[in-house]
Amino acid sequence: QVQLVESGGGLVQGGGSLRLSCAASGSIFRDDAMGWYRQAPGKQRELVATITSGNTNYADSVKGRFTISRDNARKTVFLQMNSLKPEDTAVYYCYANINYGLGYKDYWGQGTQVTVSS
Repeated sequence: QVQLVESGGGLVQGGGSLRLSCAASGSIFRDDAMGWYRQAPGKQRELVATITSGNTNYADSVKGRFTISRDNARKTVFLQMNSLKPEDTAVYYCYANINYGLGYKDYWGQGTQVTVSS
């Protein structure tokens, strides 16, 4: 079992920055995918960024503004968000996809609210 705990959300003015952290407990390894999704009110949950074995992937809407990174020794993934826009307002969820050999399993954090004022 893996547990994910996010921190770092809050209220920020447009153009500002926030850094989200997600600490994992349990068996998680460098080759397991971790990342961030977000869900705005009335919208579906969407991919923000993922990182696997050092390879990163970003949604077009955040490219050039957000940076995902990972500390494998601390089992922690970060999301540095710069140049924030009101449309970035959402609940941000940490995500992990664990390879158990015979299959994969998804884990989610409880979510952290990010609110960007105009």
